[in-house]
Order: sequence, then C-alpha cells, then structure tokens
Amino acid sequence: MNADVVIIGAGVIGASIAWHLTERGCSNVLLLEKAARQGLGSTGKATGGARLQFGNAIDIAMSRFSLEFLADFERATGVSSGYTPNGYLFVATDEDQMEMLRAARQTQIDSGVGTTQILDRNEVAAMVPLIRTSDVVGGSFGPTDALIDPLAIMEGFTAASLRKGARLQLNAQITAIDTEPDGGRRAISGVRTSEGRIQTRTVINAAGAWAAQIALMAGVDLPVVPLRRHLVRAGVRERMRPDLPMVIEAGNAFHFRRAAGTNDSQAGTELLMGWPDPGETPGFKTDFDPGYVDRILPHARHRLPFLHRSALDPASSRCGLYEMTPDHHAIIGPSPDVKGLFFANGFSGHGVMHSPATGRILAELLVDGQCSTFDIRSLRPERFAEGDWKIFGAVL
Repeated sequence: MNADVVIIGAGVIGASIAWHLTERGCSNVLLLEKAARQGLGSTGKATGGARLQFGNAIDIAMSRFSLEFLADFERATGVSSGYTPNGYLFVATDEDQMEMLRAARQTQIDSGVGTTQILDRNEVAAMVPLIRTSDVVGGSFGPTDALIDPLAIMEGFTAASLRKGARLQLNAQITAIDTEPDGGRRAISGVRTSEGRIQTRTVINAAGAWAAQIALMAGVDLPVVPLRRHLVRAGVRERMRPDLPMVIEAGNAFHFRRAAGTNDSQAGTELLMGWPDPGETPGFKTDFDPGYVDRILPHARHRLPFLHRSALDPASSRCGLYEMTPDHHAIIGPSPDVKGLFFANGFSGHGVMHSPATGRILAELLVDGQCSTFDIRSLRPERFAEGDWKIFGAVL
C-alpha cells in the first residue's frame, strides 16, 4: 500500500488535516486510527467549547479562523458542528485577575478583534444570577465564543474527506516509522502497522496524548506528555437560561456549562463541570478518580451555592487526556531532524477548538511549502531546543 500523506491519529485534528488536504487536491491521504472506531481518544472526552478570548496573538488568530469556520461548518462538510454562540464568561475575584482580562482584551483588539466586553460585578450577576458574586470584582464576556460538538466536527471532517478520496484505516497500530539517509539527515520512507506496511514520504503525527511515542519511532524526542483531566456531571433542580455561557473562574480555572443535549424543564438542568487539579501528575491514566469529586466540590459549591442541594454524578462523569507541552502551546510544523515528518501535537486542551486552523496550517505547509494564513513561528518544533519559549498563563 502507498499514500502521498499518512496521518497518524484520526481524532478531530487528524480529520481536519485530511479534509483540508483533500480540499486542496491532495486525495491520496490515509488516516490511521489505532482503535476500532474514531473518537475514543481525547476528542470524545472534550468539554466542547471554543473561545476567542486569549491573551496571545497566535491563539487569537487560530481561534478567529476556527470560530468562523465552525459557524459555517455544515456548508463545508454537510454536518453541523453544534456551534452555539452562548459565549464565555470569565469571572475575576481580584484586581490582578481583572488586569489579566483587560490585557487579554487589548491583545485581542491589537489582533483585530474587539468583541470582548469587560463587565463589572453587577453585570456578571445579571448575566448568571445563580452564581455567587459576593467575591467577584468583574469579568469579561466573549459573545462569539461558543459551545460545540467535538465528535460531530470529527465526523464531519472525516466524511467529507472520504468523499474526496481520502481513506480511513481502523485497528491500525503503528509498529514502526521507517527512515532512510537523505543528505545530512534522515527522511521518511514508510510506516509499518499491525495491518501491513505503507510506503510514503510524508507522515503527519496527529496522535494526541500519544504523540511522543509516535515521534520516538522516527528517532525524535517530542516534549508532549499526557495529563488527565476530569469532567463531572451534575443534575440540578434550578432552571438556567438556555443561552447560559461557559463560565470560567480566572483564578483557579473552575468552569461549568450546560451539558450537551439538556434543556430546561421542570426537572431542571444538567451541568458539566471541570477544574484542573494541581495535584494531577502526567501519565496515561484514563480511569475516573472517585476522589476528584471531593476535590472539585468546594470550588463548585462556592461558585454555585445551590449545589449544596444537589449530588454530583460520578457514574456519568468522565475523564480524558490533555497533550501538554512545556509552554502549554501546540507544536505545529515540520521536524527539523526528519524530512517528511510533520507535527500537529501538544494542544494542551485547545485541540478541538483549534482543529480547523490546524488543518489549514498543515495543508498550506504540505501543498504550498509554507503557511501564509498564520504566523506559526511561536509554534515551531525547534523552539524548545533553541530555548525560545515561555510559559503562558494557565487560563488566558
């Protein structure tokens, strides 16, 4: 078997890359997925949100492109992305956090986006009346930020790319990546899987939390580690507005949203809540930790006092893996060590929302030889070896 491009990983990132490549005429594209079906990795465990509220230029640019794309996703792929512009509300509890939100808004304005609104305490309380605001000093609201359906986006990209000639191979465990000498470095010559060998000159690593293992098969040390993140579901009696925004605390990143597929009724609403436990350690841990419920409860009940009358539901909760890099930003671009090897990894929680932009970047790199839509210098793989990176804020 041969392919012009082999994409390792058929989650939302790999699917987006396949679609963007086929849109630009590259039809001999092969998506490889180790599982029996797509969506069993991080894509199917994602919270399902997309925001433009970031504090750095590259994330803002990728979000702007992706949000516009997701809003018109059905026209492009025939499938709805679930794009629902309920917005993101960041809540600040001290002036340092407010200054961070104001600075992020200014960066957004400098990047050509001026939609984010700075709110005072009363405006925050009016937007989400059921949250505790006695300790709130203000916040920021992005009206074009949205709730989305990660699995629908993955399925839409996949189906549309298959119609244009791409192929999808399931149950394909990668066993080796073959390289050969090419001048002063090595070059991709093929991929070996549990289903056989594929001859190719181009491999895109879109393996999510497993990206470092794939890179190592080509002799590359990729600084991506898996980190477990939990989401807890809670059924509540209180009725909440249908357009409830995603609410995020700027200080500790506790967040909640309406659970997908729920609606207000006499029975109330289901909420999906998360909080990045600072005690979590890297590793391929995909089992739900029952003790997490006790750790998130103080944050949840502080911001949502009515939860004292509600029980969290570990049985319908879930956890998945973030793919973390040292600076919490993606690694996108060609390997400086192996010709024909490209990375689309390390999204650190932003993979679903930035999947359309990532597909565009990789398609431009492969078809045009350069990315013209975005300035991706800050995402280049070699930045860590060069020492040209920094840790960005945990939330913005």
